Amino acid sequence: MLARHWPPRFDVAAESRFPPARPGRLAHQIRQDLWRELQGLRGFSPVIQIDADERGLTVTAGGRLEAASLPHDLARARIAALLECPRHRARWLAWAQERTT
Repeated sequence: MLARHWPPRFDVAAESRFPPARPGRLAHQIRQDLWRELQGLRGFSPVIQIDADERGLTVTAGGRLEAASLPHDLARARIAALLECPRHRARWLAWAQERTT
């Protein structure tokens, strides 16, 4: 789990599947872009959770909302759109690609 404030809390979240990759690198890249996407949302603190299984990774992205002016449904939609953006996914996976050497 990657979060700035502890304990981490998901007031708003979206989920997506990814192929096998290095979870730590993937989490950092997603958190960085999530922060950029929602930095104007007052009181937002991003949280990324990654769970691995035999098929790949399940990423839960979202975070804490303190005194947020944006309704949770709109924040969730923006997070989901970010997670499904082909351009972002390609960049994240290129950075987090498993190394075989």
